[in-house]
Amino acid sequence: MKNRDWLNQRDNQFAKGANHPSSLGQQPKKNGSSLLWRWAASLLLFPAIFLGSPALAKEEANTMTYGEMLSKLETGEVSKVEIDRTQKIAKVYQKSSEQPKEVLLFDQNPNLIETLRTKGVEVEVVQTADRSAALALGVNLLLFFLLLAGLMAILRRSTNASGQALNFGKSRARFQMEAKTGIKFEDVAGIEEAKEELQEVVYFLKQPEKFTAIGARIPKGVLLVGAPGTGKTLLAKAIAGEAAVPFFSISGSEFVEMFVGVGASRVRDLFRKAKENAPCLVFIDEIDAVGRQRGTGIGGGNDEREQTLNQLLTEMDGFEGNTGIIIIAATNRPDVLDTALLRPGRFDRQVMVDPPDYKGRLEILEVHARNKKLDASISLEAVARRTPGFTGADLANLLNEAAILTARRRKEAIAMPEINDAIDRVVAGMEGTPLVDSKNKRLIAYHEIGHAIVSSLLPEHYPLQKVTLIPRGQANGLTWYTPNEERGLDSRAELLARITGTLGGRAAEEVVFGVDEVTTGAYNDLERVTALARQMVTRLGMSDLGPLALESQQEEVFLGRDWPGRSEYSEEISARIDAQIRSIIAHCYDKARRIIRENRVIADRFVDLLVEKETIEGDDFRRMLAEQRKELAIAK
Repeated sequence: MKNRDWLNQRDNQFAKGANHPSSLGQQPKKNGSSLLWRWAASLLLFPAIFLGSPALAKEEANTMTYGEMLSKLETGEVSKVEIDRTQKIAKVYQKSSEQPKEVLLFDQNPNLIETLRTKGVEVEVVQTADRSAALALGVNLLLFFLLLAGLMAILRRSTNASGQALNFGKSRARFQMEAKTGIKFEDVAGIEEAKEELQEVVYFLKQPEKFTAIGARIPKGVLLVGAPGTGKTLLAKAIAGEAAVPFFSISGSEFVEMFVGVGASRVRDLFRKAKENAPCLVFIDEIDAVGRQRGTGIGGGNDEREQTLNQLLTEMDGFEGNTGIIIIAATNRPDVLDTALLRPGRFDRQVMVDPPDYKGRLEILEVHARNKKLDASISLEAVARRTPGFTGADLANLLNEAAILTARRRKEAIAMPEINDAIDRVVAGMEGTPLVDSKNKRLIAYHEIGHAIVSSLLPEHYPLQKVTLIPRGQANGLTWYTPNEERGLDSRAELLARITGTLGGRAAEEVVFGVDEVTTGAYNDLERVTALARQMVTRLGMSDLGPLALESQQEEVFLGRDWPGRSEYSEEISARIDAQIRSIIAHCYDKARRIIRENRVIADRFVDLLVEKETIEGDDFRRMLAEQRKELAIAK
């Protein structure tokens, strides 16, 4: 209503000739005190915006001021006027135009109709429906519902927070009535022994009466032990997919919280749910997070991890039996687990999941190659032979990297060059920018050729696989070998050959460039040979000190082991150990330098070839080395 009064006053002033903007008053300035007050003011303006006069939304071409209408009446240009009492609008029809123009009327117009009749103008009075009250009610209801929705959101958030506080001690295990993992035992390859043992667990769950009828007791727990990536979690998924029984899965770290007693409460809640759904499987991944040895000697006994472990021990084999519940746990650190957790009655079986051998790697490659487009030239047997020590996860990553390289090179199928590059990338890292032909490049070439020549001339050493000058990772050059996995055990001659071959790079630098020009490139080689020589002396009994194990594997104090730093031998024995280590390394280094001196001409030729080609394969290197040694022998 106030807006309409203001507009009427404005038209009246225009009719009287008051056309200066100053006579209309000044709009209030915006107050920028805070964003909240701006939003509140905007909400309060909504009704005024929606309920404002419709004349404001009209174009100026279809409107007329009250004064202009009176002027038109005086000159006789008006033929008809329609007056809307509800909207306080008059539609003025002119003789010169068929399109009417709207005029905003005042609240009180006592002489308007009389003036129109005096001028002989046709007058029609209409009254449209007044929707302003309904619109005002709708806008107010909208604001009310918006405020109500905000309050409900706040209440819901506070309710969830209180619910989380109440569920703090509840188990976070993921539960499935039938774990549809999509993985069966046929999808697990390379670990046949572990599969056979775990298939018995599936039989226990599916047909327990066959075993209980003859007095056999179903095992309570199975511990999967193996290096990372060997397939422990994959085996658990296969068991869940085969058994078709309720399946709980949880990580050991999810039991442990900063508050004492929470982990124990979660263990109780987990086993309570498992009993309600027996027979069932419970899979605990990384159990070493909660099952570490108790009694470390540091801190009090009121430790959260110890309380959680005690509750786990009680639930697995306490006064109450857990019939029909089989627990499968996985860890790669069995040495840190508490002995009470490993005894029969809790984890009755320990299944070793070792890295696969050649046959196992071939089976794993065949499994992961099912959904890959392989070129006909690819031999999975050759790939399996080139990847000793690779786990199942490494082989899966290898084929995935080869597929990525194939896509980047815009090829249709994976070929052997992509496989070889993927192996190099997995083993040594990303390929770097090749070095320019300079003194530094030739020095690195002599270093790598020194490794290759010395190792190839030692029959006890691993076969050479490749020597390259292409940087990978942090190494400017690399010499790779293919370990012989069939032997399993290393002899003293083989260990000495490995030390000699590792020192071949430093020996080549010294023989070719002199003692003053040796570089820091052999620092990693020196660390490895020192550690290997120390193991030969102190743990393997391969020195003049005799068959003595003078050192054991060091364990951290927080694992419950002895306090580190306790000497296991006298100072005299310590001095003899150091002397033996120096003697072994010095003997191997002298042998490496002798081999380099005897084959100096061959080394120079190989360096020129390596600088030119940047990579020499092991088979080609051994063939050319034999040919050149034969030529030099004939020449002599």
